[in-house]
Amino acid sequence: MANPFRLLGKDPTGARRGELVLRRATVPTPTFMPVGTQAAVKGVTAAQVKETGAGIVLANTYHLALQPGADKIEKLGGLHSFMGWSGPILTDSGGFQVFSLPKKEVSEEGVTFQFEKGGKPTQLTPERSMEIQAQLGADVAMAFDECLEYPCPEARAAESIERTFRWEKRSKVAHRSEGQILFGIVQGSTYPRLRRRSAEQIVSLDFDGYAIGGVSVGEGLELLKEIVAFTARHLPEDRARYLMGVGLPEDLFAAVERGIDMFDCVIPTRYARGGTLFTARGRIRIEHRKYRRDGYPIDTSCDCYACATVPRAYLHHLFAVREPLGETLASIHNLRFYQRLMARIREAIERGRFGELRDSVLAEMQSLAPEER
Repeated sequence: MANPFRLLGKDPTGARRGELVLRRATVPTPTFMPVGTQAAVKGVTAAQVKETGAGIVLANTYHLALQPGADKIEKLGGLHSFMGWSGPILTDSGGFQVFSLPKKEVSEEGVTFQFEKGGKPTQLTPERSMEIQAQLGADVAMAFDECLEYPCPEARAAESIERTFRWEKRSKVAHRSEGQILFGIVQGSTYPRLRRRSAEQIVSLDFDGYAIGGVSVGEGLELLKEIVAFTARHLPEDRARYLMGVGLPEDLFAAVERGIDMFDCVIPTRYARGGTLFTARGRIRIEHRKYRRDGYPIDTSCDCYACATVPRAYLHHLFAVREPLGETLASIHNLRFYQRLMARIREAIERGRFGELRDSVLAEMQSLAPEER
């Protein structure tokens, strides 16, 4: 298959503008993928997600294999038909979820664990992960890797990247889903030597794109910046680069500047369900008493459904009475905030002004009163 990524240009800072050509659509990059772990972006419909401007969403191999089962989804026409989403879908391999389970056994073959529901012993291998992702019908599949905790001893990380290399090699061999592209994942914890070795190993397998895994697991923004910058230098210029599980707006700016093209994170919807909303001037907590009589929209610069139709006071009321509609409206807004931010980033890169946008946006987002940050 031809390389699905087109690099269209670079900003003086190193930020990249490109596009990922998939069978269902061409996705402009940098792009942010809303997370639909269980075949649903929490609290919103597929149509509402599309209206926010999202071009691709993420779903999870482990959770969907658990419930309702990949075979059932396949018989119902695949994941797109199942969840009513016509755009591209990327599926995580299940590695992160499996390795976060308390009871698991790791062997050369794969990982043996008990499903959270029912307690039935199950084994997930590179071959099985590829089979599940083929059954789901994802547009982008991820190779099966070993995700490490933080902090992680160097010796443990060194052993792990070798196993990850062998597993991803098996993933590449097992991947036979026509029209589906496959990304490799670079590991190595916080050790530059291991990150470089892992990158060289995974790149040698010639995947369609490359992800940086094992970050945003507690190492903090400064260390994340160092890991991403170092690792990205060892990835091909002509392939898409995906930073998994990131993040906050400041994380996105930092990673785009270091040459990253794709992101996913639960933050927009998770924060929304907790009543925290992103605005051009920073985060606000809609349950704060100051919003009881506030007639302004969430963000006067936003064009989302929530901002166009209801005042902050209404959203405050919905959260106060625990009306689920409040979480839905908040999620719509936060998802739209992220998509508008990515669109502005793409435009700034095209104009060679990414640095200016980064500085102005981050400065403006710090302008709220301390209790609202």
